[in-house]
Amino acid sequence: MTIHVIGAGMAGLAAAVTLAAAGHAVSLIEAAPQAGGRCRSFDDPQTGRRLDNGSHVLIGANPAALDYLEQIGARDSLVRLGREGTPFVDLADGARWTFRAGRPVPGAVLAAHLRALALLPPCGGRTVAEVLGGGTMMQRFWGPLTIAALNTAPERASALLLRRIVGEIVRHGRSGLDLFMARDGLSESFVTPALSFLVRAGASLALGSTVEAFEVAGGRIVALQHIGASTAVADGERIVLAVPPSAAERLLPGLGVPQGFNAIVNGHFRVPADVLAPGSVPMLGICGGMAQWIFQRGDVLSVTVSDADALLSLGQEELALALWCDVAQALDLGATSLPAHRIVREKRATFDQTPANEALRPDACTPLANLFLAGDWTATGLPATIEGAIRSGRRAASLALAS
Repeated sequence: MTIHVIGAGMAGLAAAVTLAAAGHAVSLIEAAPQAGGRCRSFDDPQTGRRLDNGSHVLIGANPAALDYLEQIGARDSLVRLGREGTPFVDLADGARWTFRAGRPVPGAVLAAHLRALALLPPCGGRTVAEVLGGGTMMQRFWGPLTIAALNTAPERASALLLRRIVGEIVRHGRSGLDLFMARDGLSESFVTPALSFLVRAGASLALGSTVEAFEVAGGRIVALQHIGASTAVADGERIVLAVPPSAAERLLPGLGVPQGFNAIVNGHFRVPADVLAPGSVPMLGICGGMAQWIFQRGDVLSVTVSDADALLSLGQEELALALWCDVAQALDLGATSLPAHRIVREKRATFDQTPANEALRPDACTPLANLFLAGDWTATGLPATIEGAIRSGRRAASLALAS
């Protein structure tokens, strides 16, 4: 019996690995020429370096993602960040501090810290800003956390999703705040080892193959329609659909999915050795500027801006220069010229994670008996993150096995 997994992003890879590990034949189908979706690496001629399409950080409260990496033999490909805490700088006033569990946020009064208790009662249908208010605590803590985790501004973001993140961290204790990043690249950690695992397990991989439609009969899918071809789905075979919401909606007319997307912009700068001081921090949070996070891997500084739709209209060089000015100020680099760089715009990085869209996220089960949904946009109970994607893939795989 073959289980067909459509989509080789993180949700699809997690589903395929789970199914293959259980001893089932897996057919993995991906429309793009490469696996990984929004979590992958590429060779960039502009910087002469291998870059990630985005900077993804795991936390200790991401058990599914860490277990997935263990399963595919890539757990040791992560490096831990910020052992002494996460450094921040506010470009507006030059203030610098290091966030550590149990330490106050500078400039925020005790009452502002205690406002976190407002997340304890049910907060469905409300935004982060409505629940937690504004002020310094929002500017220097809740805002950066919300935008980084939900890719949605606090004024629009679901307080319920933020509450669930905090709950996950609390359940894991201090280790829940540990930060991890791929040592060499996203593909090297999350994608290539997974594909190797699947090949060893005998799975079939079809990259660059688009499923155009489903043939349905008797309440189940009986064939996958490709351009000029058809793949029969035998009795007892199942399908995990792990594609973006727009593709799922096309394949399943009438499926309710979250509406709207938010962009993430990343700038990668190859910095000369005489500019970047030895011992620079591998991660820095920024307030009061366009840039939000800086990550360092070798001689490349990667800058992340989430909820970045407003930046999509800027030209490449204009955007690169603006981000580099923030980097130079944050790292005290002085007057340095714009280095070799690459700007990556992920226009549909995540769905817009508002209270209204949270209510639209579909469950993994569908009206079709042999079809199950996976994806960070489905009803995982978590934001659209690597952790949520992997949990969704595993759940869809478990449901397929149990059906």
